[in-house]
Amino acid sequence: MNGVVPMSLKDRGNIKWKSAMFLPEHVKLLKDLNKDYYRQVKPILDEYQIEEFENKIHNAMEFSSPVKFTVWEDGFDWEYTGLLHRLEPKTNLIHLELEKEKGYIIKIKFEDIVEVEVRE
Repeated sequence: MNGVVPMSLKDRGNIKWKSAMFLPEHVKLLKDLNKDYYRQVKPILDEYQIEEFENKIHNAMEFSSPVKFTVWEDGFDWEYTGLLHRLEPKTNLIHLELEKEKGYIIKIKFEDIVEVEVRE
């Protein structure tokens, strides 16, 4: 065989132990580090932007227009699109019926909203 060892026999030991090197704790730590790397600081909105969001929400509620909300949750921005179902002024909650999942209603805190876009 001229001293040539096939690749599968040569690396067998490395491949055998490769998956055992990462314990579940290591995998979780790596995922958490990756998540923290992409985390964002919540943007600070001024009074004008908040008033603009309120006007857009009230107009969308009046004309039954679909709305796309960008919501800041735990360092990440999430987008939800749907029809406004109900507004709760005392608790500042918005009930949104999702566009993709008819009949499924989510609650959004007004203070977590980063962007509002009314769709025609």
